[in-house]
Amino acid sequence: MMIDTIDVVYDACVLHSGSLRDLLLNIAASEEICPHWSNEIHEEWIGSLLRRRPNSNRESLARTRQRMDAEFEGSLTKGYEFLVPTLTLPDPKDRHVLAVAILTRSSWIVTFNLNDFPNAVLQHYGIESLSPDEFIFRLLQEAPHLVLRAVRNHRLCLKNPPKTSAEYLATLEKQGLPKTVTFLREHEENV
Repeated sequence: MMIDTIDVVYDACVLHSGSLRDLLLNIAASEEICPHWSNEIHEEWIGSLLRRRPNSNRESLARTRQRMDAEFEGSLTKGYEFLVPTLTLPDPKDRHVLAVAILTRSSWIVTFNLNDFPNAVLQHYGIESLSPDEFIFRLLQEAPHLVLRAVRNHRLCLKNPPKTSAEYLATLEKQGLPKTVTFLREHEENV
């Protein structure tokens, strides 16, 4: 089954981890998911990563950012700033993420910070916040071939070190994807 193209905003917290970011980008490479972010979202995930891992290389992270923007043409969203002051969220610092979602007509904001994006507020804009686990699990329900292909491609790209499917699934579990991993374990021959 094919799904219509779905626009989603990836919050900074889901781009922070290289493993999760790469999986989400592999899923988006299917061209059935159109990811969105902004320079502000980029600065958040890069800044957070540099604070948590001071030995991280800013130049390397900047290259990752540039590759993301180049590979997913149109994903870098600009011109949303006028919306920010009109929005209300529990944490005012998150309003820019909602503004990007509104401007891009995204269906979902993929975030670990679900309390910062209450669906009672987002529904007014036709947007829903989903954890990465729920996001991927929903895609598995709608188009398992899409996600299984992305997962397999992602795992096979890992060269330093390469991972068996069991090792790869253990990594995903550590990333907070228990429902996704349960599904994938049932289809491990495709991982």
